[in-house]
Amino acid sequence: MPPGTDPIAVKHAVRAFAMETFGGRHDYVFVQHLDDKHPHVHLTVRSLGYDGKRLNPRKADLATWREHFAGELRLRGVEAEATPRRARGKVRKAERGVVRVIKERGEQPRVERLAREQMVREARAGETSERPWEKKTRDRQAAIRETYRIEAQELERSSDPSDHELAKQLQRFVAEMPAPETKRAQLRRELVESLARRGVRAHSKGKERGDADDR
Repeated sequence: MPPGTDPIAVKHAVRAFAMETFGGRHDYVFVQHLDDKHPHVHLTVRSLGYDGKRLNPRKADLATWREHFAGELRLRGVEAEATPRRARGKVRKAERGVVRVIKERGEQPRVERLAREQMVREARAGETSERPWEKKTRDRQAAIRETYRIEAQELERSSDPSDHELAKQLQRFVAEMPAPETKRAQLRRELVESLARRGVRAHSKGKERGDADDR
């Protein structure tokens, strides 16, 4: 949750959500972390239920869970909406905690190292075009932004001053949305930037050697 959110309210919301969603059906345990500025809770659920069936949530289930949890937060005075990542302009999942910890130790996570090595192999093989799913993600984000733009125009035409203010807020929201960059696109960009920097350094060293020879 954002900095400043009441951590006790967050923990109680998680407890209520877990009891309602998994109580009497699955074992679960949760723990609250207050070691950074974002109060958060880790909830772990045993997949095998008391009835012998395994938990297998679909996208619709996850959306329902998010809405339920947001509702529990609002009941405790915490403003929250269960908006999907794509509606906020985010195309990548949040970084896993274990990956973040590895980075904080100054190490490179294995999953990122393998992804970078794959990008290098593709670049050497001349495979630089985007994948179909990348284009689909980019097109979907463009459609979302266009929808927001149209809604803002509708609000601007309203005779209610509060709608005009809402239109401004919506326009600011769209302007501040992150670039629709997939993880693969990010790695590709970082590879290009790294090669460009190496090229500049190599050119600079070559110039220094040439100057030395002239002298």
